[in-house]
Amino acid sequence: MRAWYRNLDYVTIFAWMALVSVGLVAIYSTTHGPASEYLLESVRRNFERQLTWSIISSGFILFALLMPVRFWQGISYPAYLFTIGLCIAALLIGREVNGAKAWLYIGGIGIQVSELAKVGTVLAVARLLSSRKPNTNNVRYAIAGVVLILIPGIIVLLQNDTGTALVFFGLVPIMLFWSGLPLSTCLLMIAPAIAGYFAIVYMPVAIAFSIVFTIGMAIYTRERYLVLLALLFTAGTTAVATFGLNEILQPHQRARVMSFTNPEAEEFRKGVGFHLVQSKAAIGSGGLTGKGFRQGTQTQGAYIPEQSTDFAFTVIAEEWGFIGSSVVLLLFTILLIRLVTLGARVKHPYGSMVAAGAAGIYLIHVFVNIGMVSGLLPVIGIPLPFISYGGASLLANTTMLAVVLALHMRRDDFSIYGY
Repeated sequence: MRAWYRNLDYVTIFAWMALVSVGLVAIYSTTHGPASEYLLESVRRNFERQLTWSIISSGFILFALLMPVRFWQGISYPAYLFTIGLCIAALLIGREVNGAKAWLYIGGIGIQVSELAKVGTVLAVARLLSSRKPNTNNVRYAIAGVVLILIPGIIVLLQNDTGTALVFFGLVPIMLFWSGLPLSTCLLMIAPAIAGYFAIVYMPVAIAFSIVFTIGMAIYTRERYLVLLALLFTAGTTAVATFGLNEILQPHQRARVMSFTNPEAEEFRKGVGFHLVQSKAAIGSGGLTGKGFRQGTQTQGAYIPEQSTDFAFTVIAEEWGFIGSSVVLLLFTILLIRLVTLGARVKHPYGSMVAAGAAGIYLIHVFVNIGMVSGLLPVIGIPLPFISYGGASLLANTTMLAVVLALHMRRDDFSIYGY
Protein backbone atom coordinates (compact mmCIF):
# COMPACT_ATOMS: atom_id res chain seq x y z
CA MET A 1 0.00 0.00 0.00
CA ARG A 2 1.41 3.38 -1.00
CA ALA A 3 1.76 6.18 1.50
CA TRP A 4 -1.24 8.52 1.21
CA TYR A 5 0.84 11.54 0.18
CA ARG A 6 2.24 9.61 -2.80
CA ASN A 7 -1.27 9.48 -4.29
CA LEU A 8 -1.35 13.21 -4.96
CA ASP A 9 -2.34 13.84 -8.58
CA TYR A 10 0.09 16.38 -9.98
CA VAL A 11 -1.56 16.51 -13.42
CA THR A 12 -4.72 17.95 -11.88
CA ILE A 13 -2.72 20.46 -9.85
CA PHE A 14 -0.82 21.52 -12.98
CA ALA A 15 -4.08 22.03 -14.91
CA TRP A 16 -5.45 24.14 -12.05
CA MET A 17 -2.31 26.28 -11.85
CA ALA A 18 -2.24 26.77 -15.62
CA LEU A 19 -5.90 27.84 -15.82
CA VAL A 20 -5.57 30.24 -12.88
CA SER A 21 -2.44 31.73 -14.45
CA VAL A 22 -4.22 32.21 -17.78
CA GLY A 23 -7.05 33.93 -15.96
CA LEU A 24 -4.67 36.29 -14.17
CA VAL A 25 -2.96 37.21 -17.45
CA ALA A 26 -6.33 37.90 -19.12
CA ILE A 27 -7.58 40.00 -16.20
CA TYR A 28 -4.31 41.94 -16.07
CA SER A 29 -4.62 42.73 -19.76
CA THR A 30 -8.10 44.20 -19.37
CA THR A 31 -7.34 46.19 -16.22
CA HIS A 32 -3.74 47.39 -16.79
CA GLY A 33 -3.66 48.07 -20.50
CA PRO A 34 -5.01 51.04 -22.48
CA ALA A 35 -8.53 49.88 -21.62
CA SER A 36 -8.00 50.79 -17.97
CA GLU A 37 -8.71 54.46 -18.60
CA TYR A 38 -12.30 53.56 -19.49
CA LEU A 39 -12.85 51.42 -16.39
CA LEU A 40 -14.10 52.25 -12.92
CA GLU A 41 -11.50 52.35 -10.16
CA SER A 42 -13.03 49.27 -8.54
CA VAL A 43 -12.70 47.30 -11.78
CA ARG A 44 -9.06 48.33 -12.19
CA ARG A 45 -8.27 46.50 -8.94
CA ASN A 46 -9.70 43.20 -10.18
CA PHE A 47 -6.26 41.76 -10.93
CA GLU A 48 -4.88 42.47 -7.46
CA ARG A 49 -8.00 41.02 -5.83
CA GLN A 50 -7.94 37.93 -8.04
CA LEU A 51 -4.27 37.38 -7.25
CA THR A 52 -5.08 37.58 -3.54
CA TRP A 53 -7.90 35.04 -3.92
CA SER A 54 -5.55 32.78 -5.87
CA ILE A 55 -3.14 32.75 -2.94
CA ILE A 56 -6.00 32.08 -0.51
CA SER A 57 -7.24 29.25 -2.74
CA SER A 58 -3.75 27.76 -2.86
CA GLY A 59 -3.68 27.75 0.92
CA PHE A 60 -7.03 25.99 1.00
CA ILE A 61 -5.68 23.23 -1.22
CA LEU A 62 -2.98 22.57 1.36
CA PHE A 63 -5.58 22.61 4.13
CA ALA A 64 -7.84 20.18 2.25
CA LEU A 65 -5.01 17.73 1.64
CA LEU A 66 -4.28 17.54 5.37
CA MET A 67 -7.87 16.70 6.35
CA PRO A 68 -8.91 13.04 6.75
CA VAL A 69 -11.69 11.44 4.74
CA ARG A 70 -14.13 11.42 7.64
CA PHE A 71 -13.75 15.17 8.05
CA TRP A 72 -15.26 15.77 4.61
CA GLN A 73 -17.96 13.19 5.16
CA GLY A 74 -18.80 14.72 8.53
CA ILE A 75 -19.14 18.32 7.33
CA SER A 76 -21.18 17.51 4.20
CA TYR A 77 -24.64 18.20 5.65
CA PRO A 78 -23.54 21.10 7.92
CA ALA A 79 -21.81 22.75 4.93
CA TYR A 80 -24.99 22.37 2.89
CA LEU A 81 -27.19 23.91 5.59
CA PHE A 82 -24.71 26.73 6.17
CA THR A 83 -24.50 27.68 2.49
CA ILE A 84 -28.29 27.44 2.11
CA GLY A 85 -28.56 29.83 5.05
CA LEU A 86 -26.17 32.23 3.31
CA CYS A 87 -28.28 32.10 0.14
CA ILE A 88 -31.45 32.89 2.10
CA ALA A 89 -29.67 35.74 3.87
CA ALA A 90 -28.52 37.15 0.53
CA LEU A 91 -32.08 36.95 -0.77
CA LEU A 92 -33.40 38.83 2.25
CA ILE A 93 -30.67 41.33 3.14
CA GLY A 94 -28.06 40.98 0.39
CA ARG A 95 -26.92 43.63 -2.04
CA GLU A 96 -28.09 43.61 -5.64
CA VAL A 97 -25.30 43.45 -8.23
CA ASN A 98 -26.07 43.38 -11.97
CA GLY A 99 -29.71 42.67 -11.24
CA ALA A 100 -29.09 39.66 -8.98
CA LYS A 101 -29.55 39.88 -5.22
CA ALA A 102 -26.94 37.22 -4.55
CA TRP A 103 -24.21 39.08 -2.68
CA LEU A 104 -23.40 39.37 1.00
CA TYR A 105 -20.89 41.99 2.15
CA ILE A 106 -18.76 41.10 5.15
CA GLY A 107 -16.29 43.76 6.27
CA GLY A 108 -16.40 45.42 2.86
CA ILE A 109 -15.73 42.15 1.01
CA GLY A 110 -18.51 41.05 -1.33
CA ILE A 111 -19.17 37.31 -1.61
CA GLN A 112 -21.49 35.71 -4.13
CA VAL A 113 -22.82 33.06 -1.77
CA SER A 114 -24.44 30.98 -4.51
CA GLU A 115 -20.93 29.96 -5.56
CA LEU A 116 -20.29 28.54 -2.09
CA ALA A 117 -23.65 26.77 -2.22
CA LYS A 118 -22.36 24.67 -5.12
CA VAL A 119 -19.73 23.17 -2.83
CA GLY A 120 -22.20 22.45 -0.04
CA THR A 121 -24.66 20.91 -2.50
CA VAL A 122 -22.11 18.59 -4.10
CA LEU A 123 -20.89 17.38 -0.70
CA ALA A 124 -24.42 16.84 0.65
CA VAL A 125 -25.72 14.99 -2.41
CA ALA A 126 -22.58 12.85 -2.47
CA ARG A 127 -23.09 12.01 1.22
CA LEU A 128 -26.74 11.17 0.70
CA LEU A 129 -26.31 8.96 -2.34
CA SER A 130 -23.25 7.22 -0.89
CA SER A 131 -25.17 6.34 2.31
CA ARG A 132 -27.52 4.11 0.33
CA LYS A 133 -27.22 0.57 1.62
CA PRO A 134 -27.76 -2.61 -0.40
CA ASN A 135 -31.36 -3.62 -1.12
CA THR A 136 -32.73 -0.14 -0.42
CA ASN A 137 -35.15 1.92 -2.50
CA ASN A 138 -33.00 3.67 -5.11
CA VAL A 139 -35.90 5.87 -6.23
CA ARG A 140 -36.30 7.33 -2.75
CA TYR A 141 -32.62 8.30 -2.62
CA ALA A 142 -32.76 9.72 -6.14
CA ILE A 143 -35.75 11.91 -5.27
CA ALA A 144 -34.05 13.08 -2.07
CA GLY A 145 -30.92 13.95 -4.07
CA VAL A 146 -32.98 15.96 -6.56
CA VAL A 147 -34.61 17.87 -3.70
CA LEU A 148 -31.21 18.73 -2.22
CA ILE A 149 -30.14 20.19 -5.58
CA LEU A 150 -33.41 21.98 -6.35
CA ILE A 151 -33.58 23.85 -3.03
CA PRO A 152 -30.51 26.05 -3.66
CA GLY A 153 -31.40 26.23 -7.36
CA ILE A 154 -34.82 27.70 -6.60
CA ILE A 155 -33.40 30.12 -4.01
CA VAL A 156 -30.80 31.34 -6.52
CA LEU A 157 -33.53 31.68 -9.14
CA LEU A 158 -35.46 33.90 -6.72
CA GLN A 159 -32.31 35.98 -6.39
CA ASN A 160 -32.71 36.66 -10.13
CA ASP A 161 -29.47 34.83 -10.95
CA THR A 162 -30.76 32.60 -13.75
CA GLY A 163 -27.32 31.52 -14.97
CA THR A 164 -26.20 30.09 -11.62
CA ALA A 165 -29.61 28.49 -11.07
CA LEU A 166 -29.23 26.63 -14.37
CA VAL A 167 -25.95 25.19 -13.10
CA PHE A 168 -27.78 23.63 -10.14
CA PHE A 169 -30.56 22.28 -12.36
CA GLY A 170 -28.03 20.86 -14.81
CA LEU A 171 -26.32 19.05 -11.96
CA VAL A 172 -29.37 16.80 -11.43
CA PRO A 173 -28.96 14.39 -14.38
CA ILE A 174 -25.16 14.34 -14.03
CA MET A 175 -25.04 13.22 -10.40
CA LEU A 176 -27.99 10.87 -10.73
CA PHE A 177 -26.42 9.20 -13.76
CA TRP A 178 -23.15 8.74 -11.89
CA SER A 179 -25.05 7.25 -8.95
CA GLY A 180 -26.52 4.55 -11.17
CA LEU A 181 -29.73 6.04 -12.60
CA PRO A 182 -30.49 4.54 -16.04
CA LEU A 183 -29.17 6.48 -19.03
CA SER A 184 -32.65 6.66 -20.56
CA THR A 185 -33.99 8.51 -17.51
CA CYS A 186 -31.11 10.98 -17.55
CA LEU A 187 -31.63 11.62 -21.27
CA LEU A 188 -35.29 12.37 -20.57
CA MET A 189 -34.16 15.05 -18.12
CA ILE A 190 -31.84 16.66 -20.66
CA ALA A 191 -34.10 16.40 -23.73
CA PRO A 192 -36.46 19.30 -22.84
CA ALA A 193 -33.55 21.74 -22.63
CA ILE A 194 -32.28 20.66 -26.04
CA ALA A 195 -35.76 20.83 -27.57
CA GLY A 196 -36.34 24.30 -26.12
CA TYR A 197 -33.01 25.53 -27.50
CA PHE A 198 -33.81 24.27 -30.99
CA ALA A 199 -37.31 25.80 -30.77
CA ILE A 200 -35.68 29.19 -30.26
CA VAL A 201 -33.02 28.77 -32.92
CA TYR A 202 -34.93 27.01 -35.73
CA MET A 203 -38.31 25.33 -35.42
CA PRO A 204 -37.83 22.61 -38.09
CA VAL A 205 -34.76 21.36 -36.20
CA ALA A 206 -36.78 21.23 -32.97
CA ILE A 207 -39.47 19.14 -34.66
CA ALA A 208 -36.85 16.84 -36.19
CA PHE A 209 -35.14 16.43 -32.81
CA SER A 210 -38.45 15.50 -31.19
CA ILE A 211 -39.08 12.81 -33.79
CA VAL A 212 -35.55 11.40 -33.77
CA PHE A 213 -35.32 11.39 -29.96
CA THR A 214 -38.65 9.62 -29.58
CA ILE A 215 -37.72 6.97 -32.16
CA GLY A 216 -34.32 6.53 -30.54
CA MET A 217 -35.91 6.06 -27.12
CA ALA A 218 -38.25 3.44 -28.60
CA ILE A 219 -35.33 1.51 -30.11
CA TYR A 220 -33.13 1.82 -27.01
CA THR A 221 -35.66 1.03 -24.27
CA ARG A 222 -38.64 -0.64 -25.96
CA GLU A 223 -40.68 0.74 -23.06
CA ARG A 224 -43.96 2.31 -24.17
CA TYR A 225 -44.23 4.72 -21.23
CA LEU A 226 -40.70 6.03 -21.81
CA VAL A 227 -41.46 6.58 -25.49
CA LEU A 228 -44.58 8.54 -24.58
CA LEU A 229 -42.59 10.61 -22.07
CA ALA A 230 -39.94 11.28 -24.71
CA LEU A 231 -42.57 12.58 -27.11
CA LEU A 232 -44.27 14.61 -24.38
CA PHE A 233 -41.05 16.17 -23.08
CA THR A 234 -39.64 17.16 -26.47
CA ALA A 235 -42.78 18.09 -28.43
CA GLY A 236 -44.37 19.63 -25.35
CA THR A 237 -41.32 21.77 -24.61
CA THR A 238 -41.18 22.89 -28.23
CA ALA A 239 -44.83 23.94 -28.12
CA VAL A 240 -44.49 25.69 -24.75
CA ALA A 241 -41.33 27.54 -25.83
CA THR A 242 -42.98 28.74 -29.03
CA PHE A 243 -46.14 29.84 -27.23
CA GLY A 244 -44.16 31.59 -24.51
CA LEU A 245 -41.99 33.52 -26.97
CA ASN A 246 -44.90 34.66 -29.11
CA GLU A 247 -47.72 35.12 -26.60
CA ILE A 248 -46.35 35.55 -23.07
CA LEU A 249 -43.05 37.42 -23.16
CA GLN A 250 -43.00 41.17 -23.66
CA PRO A 251 -41.19 42.50 -26.77
CA HIS A 252 -38.08 43.50 -24.81
CA GLN A 253 -37.96 40.08 -23.09
CA ARG A 254 -38.35 38.27 -26.39
CA ALA A 255 -35.61 40.41 -27.92
CA ARG A 256 -33.25 39.43 -25.11
CA VAL A 257 -33.90 35.73 -25.72
CA MET A 258 -33.75 35.92 -29.51
CA SER A 259 -30.80 38.29 -29.85
CA PHE A 260 -28.17 35.54 -29.72
CA THR A 261 -29.58 33.94 -32.90
CA ASN A 262 -28.69 37.03 -34.94
CA PRO A 263 -27.04 39.73 -32.83
CA GLU A 264 -25.98 41.66 -35.93
CA ALA A 265 -29.61 42.33 -36.88
CA GLU A 266 -30.58 46.00 -36.86
CA GLU A 267 -33.06 45.59 -33.97
CA PHE A 268 -30.45 43.88 -31.77
CA ARG A 269 -27.05 45.28 -32.78
CA LYS A 270 -27.12 48.46 -30.68
CA GLY A 271 -29.11 47.02 -27.81
CA VAL A 272 -29.36 43.51 -26.38
CA GLY A 273 -27.07 42.11 -29.11
CA PHE A 274 -24.23 44.54 -28.44
CA HIS A 275 -22.35 42.14 -26.13
CA LEU A 276 -22.33 39.37 -28.70
CA VAL A 277 -21.43 41.57 -31.66
CA GLN A 278 -18.32 42.84 -29.86
CA SER A 279 -17.53 39.41 -28.39
CA LYS A 280 -17.63 37.68 -31.76
CA ALA A 281 -15.57 40.48 -33.29
CA ALA A 282 -12.88 39.97 -30.65
CA ILE A 283 -12.81 36.20 -31.09
CA GLY A 284 -12.73 36.42 -34.87
CA SER A 285 -10.02 39.09 -34.98
CA GLY A 286 -7.58 36.95 -33.02
CA GLY A 287 -6.82 34.75 -36.00
CA LEU A 288 -4.41 31.86 -35.55
CA THR A 289 -1.86 33.31 -33.14
CA GLY A 290 -3.60 36.40 -31.79
CA LYS A 291 -2.65 40.07 -31.66
CA GLY A 292 -0.36 39.77 -28.66
CA PHE A 293 -0.52 40.60 -24.96
CA ARG A 294 -2.43 43.88 -24.37
CA GLN A 295 -2.65 44.44 -28.13
CA GLY A 296 -6.27 43.45 -28.77
CA THR A 297 -8.24 46.31 -30.24
CA GLN A 298 -11.62 45.17 -28.93
CA THR A 299 -10.18 44.46 -25.49
CA GLN A 300 -8.10 47.60 -25.11
CA GLY A 301 -10.88 49.73 -26.56
CA ALA A 302 -13.16 48.46 -23.75
CA TYR A 303 -15.84 47.56 -26.28
CA ILE A 304 -16.83 44.37 -24.47
CA PRO A 305 -18.70 44.79 -21.16
CA GLU A 306 -17.81 42.49 -18.26
CA GLN A 307 -14.65 41.36 -20.05
CA SER A 308 -12.74 40.43 -16.92
CA THR A 309 -15.66 38.33 -15.68
CA ASP A 310 -18.14 36.54 -17.95
CA PHE A 311 -16.38 37.47 -21.21
CA ALA A 312 -12.79 36.75 -20.14
CA PHE A 313 -12.44 34.12 -22.87
CA THR A 314 -12.66 36.86 -25.51
CA VAL A 315 -9.42 38.36 -24.17
CA ILE A 316 -7.66 35.02 -24.65
CA ALA A 317 -9.13 34.53 -28.13
CA GLU A 318 -8.21 38.03 -29.34
CA GLU A 319 -4.73 38.28 -27.85
CA TRP A 320 -3.60 34.65 -28.18
CA GLY A 321 -5.72 33.52 -31.11
CA PHE A 322 -6.96 30.08 -32.03
CA ILE A 323 -3.86 28.44 -30.58
CA GLY A 324 -4.26 30.11 -27.19
CA SER A 325 -7.97 29.33 -27.10
CA SER A 326 -7.29 25.70 -27.99
CA VAL A 327 -4.73 25.41 -25.20
CA VAL A 328 -7.30 26.65 -22.68
CA LEU A 329 -9.92 24.19 -23.91
CA LEU A 330 -7.29 21.42 -23.80
CA LEU A 331 -6.51 22.27 -20.17
CA PHE A 332 -10.21 22.05 -19.29
CA THR A 333 -10.44 18.72 -21.11
CA ILE A 334 -7.47 17.36 -19.17
CA LEU A 335 -8.97 18.58 -15.91
CA LEU A 336 -12.36 16.98 -16.56
CA ILE A 337 -10.83 13.68 -17.64
CA ARG A 338 -8.60 13.61 -14.57
CA LEU A 339 -11.53 14.30 -12.25
CA VAL A 340 -13.54 11.43 -13.72
CA THR A 341 -10.47 9.19 -13.52
CA LEU A 342 -9.80 10.12 -9.89
CA GLY A 343 -13.43 9.52 -8.99
CA ALA A 344 -13.32 6.08 -10.57
CA ARG A 345 -10.13 5.22 -8.67
CA VAL A 346 -11.58 6.13 -5.31
CA LYS A 347 -14.10 3.28 -5.57
CA HIS A 348 -16.04 4.49 -2.52
CA PRO A 349 -19.32 6.09 -3.68
CA TYR A 350 -18.78 9.28 -1.64
CA GLY A 351 -15.46 10.15 -3.27
CA SER A 352 -16.74 9.11 -6.66
CA MET A 353 -19.87 11.28 -6.35
CA VAL A 354 -17.90 14.34 -5.21
CA ALA A 355 -15.64 13.99 -8.25
CA ALA A 356 -18.66 13.61 -10.55
CA GLY A 357 -20.33 16.68 -9.03
CA ALA A 358 -17.22 18.83 -9.41
CA ALA A 359 -16.67 17.67 -13.00
CA GLY A 360 -20.34 18.29 -13.78
CA ILE A 361 -20.26 21.86 -12.49
CA TYR A 362 -17.07 22.65 -14.42
CA LEU A 363 -18.50 21.08 -17.59
CA ILE A 364 -21.72 23.11 -17.41
CA HIS A 365 -19.80 26.33 -16.80
CA VAL A 366 -17.35 25.76 -19.65
CA PHE A 367 -20.04 24.63 -22.10
CA VAL A 368 -22.39 27.54 -21.37
CA ASN A 369 -19.71 30.23 -21.09
CA ILE A 370 -17.93 29.33 -24.34
CA GLY A 371 -21.29 28.94 -26.07
CA MET A 372 -22.38 32.31 -24.72
CA VAL A 373 -19.33 34.35 -25.78
CA SER A 374 -19.27 32.70 -29.23
CA GLY A 375 -22.95 33.42 -29.89
CA LEU A 376 -24.19 29.83 -29.77
CA LEU A 377 -26.14 30.36 -26.55
CA PRO A 378 -27.96 33.31 -24.96
CA VAL A 379 -26.01 35.63 -22.66
CA ILE A 380 -27.01 34.47 -19.18
CA GLY A 381 -24.03 35.42 -17.05
CA ILE A 382 -21.97 32.33 -16.21
CA PRO A 383 -18.22 32.76 -15.52
CA LEU A 384 -15.45 30.55 -16.89
CA PRO A 385 -14.02 28.46 -14.01
CA PHE A 386 -10.60 29.55 -12.67
CA ILE A 387 -10.29 32.20 -15.42
CA SER A 388 -13.07 34.74 -14.96
CA TYR A 389 -12.67 37.30 -12.18
CA GLY A 390 -14.50 36.43 -8.97
CA GLY A 391 -13.11 35.58 -5.57
CA ALA A 392 -16.01 33.43 -4.38
CA SER A 393 -16.11 31.59 -7.70
CA LEU A 394 -12.38 30.87 -7.65
CA LEU A 395 -12.47 29.75 -4.01
CA ALA A 396 -15.53 27.52 -4.52
CA ASN A 397 -14.18 25.88 -7.66
CA THR A 398 -10.78 25.35 -6.07
CA THR A 399 -12.41 23.91 -2.94
CA MET A 400 -14.25 21.26 -4.96
CA LEU A 401 -11.05 20.39 -6.77
CA ALA A 402 -9.10 20.24 -3.50
CA VAL A 403 -11.65 17.91 -1.90
CA VAL A 404 -11.47 15.54 -4.87
CA LEU A 405 -7.66 15.54 -4.63
CA ALA A 406 -7.82 14.89 -0.89
CA LEU A 407 -10.33 12.04 -1.19
CA HIS A 408 -8.32 10.42 -3.96
CA MET A 409 -5.08 10.82 -2.06
CA ARG A 410 -6.56 9.12 1.03
CA ARG A 411 -8.77 6.66 -0.84
CA ASP A 412 -7.47 3.73 1.22
CA ASP A 413 -8.97 5.30 4.36
CA PHE A 414 -12.59 4.84 3.25
CA SER A 415 -14.81 2.29 4.93
CA ILE A 416 -14.76 -1.06 3.16
CA TYR A 417 -18.55 -1.22 3.51
CA GLY A 418 -19.10 1.66 1.08
CA TYR A 419 -21.19 3.85 3.42
